Amino acid sequence: MERPPVLGPTVDDQTRCVHYHGPTDVIAIKFACCEAYYPCFECHRETASHPARTWPADRRSEKAILCGGCGTELPIATYQSVTACPHCAARFNERCRLHWPLYFAAESAG
Repeated sequence: MERPPVLGPTVDDQTRCVHYHGPTDVIAIKFACCEAYYPCFECHRETASHPARTWPADRRSEKAILCGGCGTELPIATYQSVTACPHCAARFNERCRLHWPLYFAAESAG
């Protein structure tokens, strides 16, 4: 299976970019606004011709996370419940959680 393209200023084939390129920065996120993968919100902001839009809370089953280690596309809910890829065990940067509000709408309290 061929990996989807990752847009933006990537620095390697594991989805690292000029903004985030540590050993655990190995995911790309499909943006809800354009259905395209970018390594991070900064890459999208710098290279897309439109503003980013978050994934609605009721679409957590969408495959929108690309593991740079093995190329597996993960559902958002799976990604949010693990610290490493369930397929290849590549560790994910746990500090990415700080940016989740930029990608994923909050669950409603109601």
